[in-house]
Amino acid sequence: MGGSVQGFAVVRRGQDRVAAVLGYPKSLLGLSLGGPWASMRPRVLTDGARELYEGSPPEAAPLLDEAGMKAVTLSLVVPLTVRGRNLGALVLDRTSEGGLPPAAQEAVTKWAAAVAPLMGVLEGREEWRAASRQLTGALVEAVESGEFDALGHAQAVTDLSLKLGKLVGLTEREQEELWYAAMLHDIGKIHGEQGHAQVGANFLHGVPHLAEAMKAVRHHHERWDGQGEPDRLAGEDIPLYARILAVANLAVRMGGPDRVKGQAGKALDPRLVALLEKLPQ
Repeated sequence: MGGSVQGFAVVRRGQDRVAAVLGYPKSLLGLSLGGPWASMRPRVLTDGARELYEGSPPEAAPLLDEAGMKAVTLSLVVPLTVRGRNLGALVLDRTSEGGLPPAAQEAVTKWAAAVAPLMGVLEGREEWRAASRQLTGALVEAVESGEFDALGHAQAVTDLSLKLGKLVGLTEREQEELWYAAMLHDIGKIHGEQGHAQVGANFLHGVPHLAEAMKAVRHHHERWDGQGEPDRLAGEDIPLYARILAVANLAVRMGGPDRVKGQAGKALDPRLVALLEKLPQ
């Protein structure tokens, strides 16, 4: 959307309540709200949070004020609907001036369309696992859709990372976490290229079962020689998942394993580069 973007998700279970926040304080979680998603169609609002304030209970106003809602200049509202039933909404807010690029609205709408059908059909553990992966893939695709060259990059890095993970002996549980780390390694680019690894790691903060994935996202631009970022870690001080991502990421970007040999012992873990060469082409 450009500028400073914050957001929240509302889920309808009797009442519309905030189920997730991005950039807003966690004090909003569980808050009952009413607002511009009732029409069940995507909307771009250019009059700030007026409809949110008008549609919500009076006791919500102080929390909305504290969250900075009065500074909102533009909102993208995308209802979560399936077969005509309103399940909630995704709301992205911006505080800077300017219009909304059509591509940004299309990307978020596409994400919402992928999320909604899953919300009412999850029963067992395997369904949750499959749905979680589908949601993650939909989110990554929405982010990548803003840059043609990036389309499919996360999936390609994930496929190669998992092959390396198996070669180093990761367990099934560890491979699952590596999957999330690889798929989400560039998710911070939703806020731009600069510092995206740290931004992406922040998205995973507070998700205990993805603690190692969070470290991998944060450190996948470290270098074996200690000249990387953000913390200039070196050698095996760099988390293993991050080292795997670094090898897979560079191999995908450069067009194949043969192109990364020269970075063994410099940017990349030499043992992982050697394993990469053993993979069938």
